[in-house]
Amino acid sequence: MEACHPPQQSNVTSYGAMTLAIITLEAFPGMWINAFIVGVLCIAWVKKKTLNSNEKILLLLGCSRISLLCFTWVYHVISIIYPNYLYAHTIIQLLATFQTFFNYSNLWVSACLCSFYCIKIANFRNSFFIYLKVKIDRMVPWLLLGSEIVAMAMGVVIYDLLETAQSRNLTFTCQENFWEARIRNNKNSSSYFFLTGFEYAASFLAVFFSAVFLLFSLWRHKRTMQTSSMKDLSMDAHIRAMKSVLSFLVMYSINFVCLIMTMISATNNENAMRLLISIYLCAFPGVHSLILIFSNPKLEKALLKMVSFVKCEFFIK
Repeated sequence: MEACHPPQQSNVTSYGAMTLAIITLEAFPGMWINAFIVGVLCIAWVKKKTLNSNEKILLLLGCSRISLLCFTWVYHVISIIYPNYLYAHTIIQLLATFQTFFNYSNLWVSACLCSFYCIKIANFRNSFFIYLKVKIDRMVPWLLLGSEIVAMAMGVVIYDLLETAQSRNLTFTCQENFWEARIRNNKNSSSYFFLTGFEYAASFLAVFFSAVFLLFSLWRHKRTMQTSSMKDLSMDAHIRAMKSVLSFLVMYSINFVCLIMTMISATNNENAMRLLISIYLCAFPGVHSLILIFSNPKLEKALLKMVSFVKCEFFIK
């Protein structure tokens, strides 16, 4: 591999400084939002000594997104301020492996959350669906474990890909994007691209069908609903879940397009499209978690309580 010696001082362009500033303004609020979710759920866990299935999914999702945003921010800091350090084999291997793991953990746990909402709230008379509704709470830990195993497998794949590139002396200059080097090495990267496309498509389909089934359930429930307080509560649950699932469906659709474009268009490091893609990919974990907070009564109540406390402290001072 062509040697890349770290520079003695940084040489940040105005484009790089702007990109880093925007990513930082997105990453840290996103980490705070997810840390809030994790904190509230951990406090509830300590008090109740247990968590329900929805809280287990949200807890793991929050941890995954905090880690993803952290590694994404570190990657941008190193690539913009000291780019030569990024192409040292050990550093890029660790960053790529952990970022890949937490990215897939985020996507699959999000898909689990949407599927859980669908199975738990939607009403269908199909015997298999009824079976899933009865067993879903027992299935959640196994679904989460499976999500982490899949994410770990993708991390191992990217680690092996980098190790193979190193052993075969795949060369790329310090100015080249790592995606370019992988695209040139099609023999090694073809399996990774196939697995990436398959996993993105599978998680997207899980979210898509969850949204469609919930929408159909809501429509049928409205059609047959009569004036009843219990049914009104059921309607509220449907609407709350639909807002969360449909928001994720729209956001994940854009996220899917951005990820595909990131893999395909790896020829120019400084253009408006790449900046917009990076901005959206970094904003996605924080914005969706904020939507989850306002669609969850317990989290929303805790957030409003904290905001009111901060306001009181501010005005007192």
